Amino acid sequence: MSKTTVRDVDMEPEPSTSPERASAPAKRGAGRAFALLLVITGAAGLLAAWVITIDKFKLLEAKVEGKTFTPGCSLNPVVSCGSVMESDQASVFGFPNPMLGLVAYGIVVCVGVSLLAGARFPRWYWLTFNAGTLFGVVFCAWLMFQSLYRINALCLWCSLAWVATILMFWYVTSFNVRNGFLPAPAGSRASSASSPGSCPSCTSASSAC
Repeated sequence: MSKTTVRDVDMEPEPSTSPERASAPAKRGAGRAFALLLVITGAAGLLAAWVITIDKFKLLEAKVEGKTFTPGCSLNPVVSCGSVMESDQASVFGFPNPMLGLVAYGIVVCVGVSLLAGARFPRWYWLTFNAGTLFGVVFCAWLMFQSLYRINALCLWCSLAWVATILMFWYVTSFNVRNGFLPAPAGSRASSASSPGSCPSCTSASSAC
């Protein structure tokens, strides 16, 4: 008759690290300041898109009724939101541009709130988010050129959205470089870690000199 000792009963197989677990993509959260920056810039862009959308609808309604509508931000011939809204560049994709902003800036606010709640996202998520902000900066740069050199008028609410987009792209890119999600020289990554608001490309250029 065999004896079963306490040692034999209590012995359990040691947990082994499976290859799937070892190769699982790392997830990263963000600090409170960065999350708040996304919430604030997203809310600023969302506000601008909302006001421009409302004024655009009022402008269309006035045209149908044979009346004239002047947006509140039309201060003079140069600072004239109405001139920008009536241009062809205001509906690049076949619908008013601010309607795209309502969706895009809403997503930014959701990402910021999720980070404040402790959410952690994988590398592909951060790179996709970075690509979205890059598209926003390129689109805003094109709109700036069209507004200043083709339409010859400036919209204050559009300017608010431009500034918010540039800020969020700057800091999201710095975040991805700092965490190794974007390839960058070691000096650029170290500088980005010490000063999160630094420009990775500018830092790389200065370190090469």
